[in-house]
Amino acid sequence: MLRLRPYKNCDAKTIVTWCRDEVSFRKWSSDRWESFPITADDMNKKYVDYNGDCMDADNFYPMTGFDDDGIVGHFIMRFTDEKKTILRLGFVIVDDSKRGMGYGKEMLELALKYSFEILKVEKVTLGVFDNNMPAYYCYKAVGFREAEMAEEGSCNICGETWKILELEIEKREYEDR
Repeated sequence: MLRLRPYKNCDAKTIVTWCRDEVSFRKWSSDRWESFPITADDMNKKYVDYNGDCMDADNFYPMTGFDDDGIVGHFIMRFTDEKKTILRLGFVIVDDSKRGMGYGKEMLELALKYSFEILKVEKVTLGVFDNNMPAYYCYKAVGFREAEMAEEGSCNICGETWKILELEIEKREYEDR
């Protein structure tokens, strides 16, 4: 049974090993780190920066998914509006040795439950690159749909332009599933 708990600094040592090449690392982190690979210290420093410098302390929630065998996944949540009605998921990752086994879907289900039932948000959003179809289909499987955007987003990653697909799920959609 998968469970969620707040991220601990010691989790980084495991999480940073799940991206064995730069392409998979960038699909997870986009351009948020300057170089690949990163260390556990790099990850923990980024989270301190997010929590301390970039956002107030009650706006950023890194979470870890785990089962009886240990850590299996990770993601962050952050509010994107002052009223705290819209929550954005990011840095969603599952242990590369456990992908395709349902852990991602189960972790996202728990994230949505926490978002809508505990944090009482009205909408959850996330972004995924169009070259990361396994993640895209996982997000769709738990109820996310493509959001209408005023303009397309993209990033220059590894010498290529990667299109960003914005996905969202509203509380009523979550409740109607």
